[in-house]
Amino acid sequence: MAPDAKSEIRSDSNGKSTAPLTAQMLAVGDGHELYVETNGNPDGLAAIYLHGGPGSGCQPDHRRLFDAQRFHAVLFDQRGAGRSRPKGGRSANTLPHMIADMEMIRTTLGIERWLVVGGSWGATLALAYAQSHPQRVSGIVLRAAFLGTRAELEGAFMSSLPRFYPELHADFLGVLPAAERSAPLDAYWRRILDPDPEVHGPAARAWGETEAIMSQIGPKRSRLEIFNENNTRPIPSTPFMEAHYFVHDCFMRPDQLLHDAPALAGIPGVIVQGRYDLLCPPATAHRLGAVWPDAELRVIDAAGHLLYDPGIRDAVIAAINDVATKIKA
Repeated sequence: MAPDAKSEIRSDSNGKSTAPLTAQMLAVGDGHELYVETNGNPDGLAAIYLHGGPGSGCQPDHRRLFDAQRFHAVLFDQRGAGRSRPKGGRSANTLPHMIADMEMIRTTLGIERWLVVGGSWGATLALAYAQSHPQRVSGIVLRAAFLGTRAELEGAFMSSLPRFYPELHADFLGVLPAAERSAPLDAYWRRILDPDPEVHGPAARAWGETEAIMSQIGPKRSRLEIFNENNTRPIPSTPFMEAHYFVHDCFMRPDQLLHDAPALAGIPGVIVQGRYDLLCPPATAHRLGAVWPDAELRVIDAAGHLLYDPGIRDAVIAAINDVATKIKA
C-alpha cells in the first residue's frame, strides 16, 4: 500500500500522534517485508525512530515522542522484529542490510533528509546509518548509547552484573554447565542459537530475564524465574536476534562507530544518558561525545537504561524538539 500524503492528522490534546497516518508492508528483498508507518504532519520535519534490541519492535507510545504538528515521523519494525516478516528471521539480517532498509524506506517515502532517533541498539543503528549516509541525516537524538562492541557486553554482564547483582550473577552462571562458565557470553550465544529447544529455551529465558532486570532502575525482583517450575511465560524473541548479532560483533569492525565518527561532523545531536544505566553506562556516551563535538550529552540522574525511567522520556522529547529547532535555524 502506497503512502497517502493527504491522510488525516490524528492527535491528542498535546499534539502527540495517537494513530498512524499510513501503514504498509514494504518488501526489501531477501524474503523480508518490513512494517512501516508514518505519523504526524506530512509537511513537517521528517524523522525516523529506531527501536532497540535488536529484535524488539516499535510500540504505539513511540509515536508520542514526536509532536504531531511539527514532525512527519516514520516508525518501522526492523528485519525479523515486531510485525515485520518473517518474524524472527535471521537470514540476510545484518547491520548493512538494516542500513540499506532505511535507505529504501527513505526513498519510497520521498524523504530527502531526516532526523534520526534511536535508543540502545537503536542508537547503534542510528550511528551506523548516519556514518554511511551523513548527507541524508539532518540531526541525531540518541538514548543510552551502545557502540555494539564486545567490550561493552563484557562490561555489562561480566563486570556490572556481579558487582550490583551478585545473586543474579550466580543464577546467570548457574544456567550453564560448569565447563562453560569461564566464557559465559560465548556459551550463552551458542546455546541460544542451538536449534534444540531443550538447549536454547533455558538460555534464552535466562538471558532475557537477566537483561530485563539490569535494564530497570528499581526491579521488582533480582533472581531468575527460570528455576521456578511454575514459570510458563513464553520465550522472548529478542535474545535470539541479539545472540545472532552479538556472535558476529554486530557485523562491524572493531570500534567502527568511534573510528568513523568524523563522518558525523556538522550533524547536530543530543545524547540522553541515564546516570545508573548498567547496560549502556555513561562512560560510553562520554567516549562518543569526545569524538562527535556537535553532540550535547545530557545525563539524567536517578535513571537507568529504560525509556520510561524517571526523566528519560521527557528528556528524549525535549532533545528531539531542541535538535529540530537547530535544524530549522
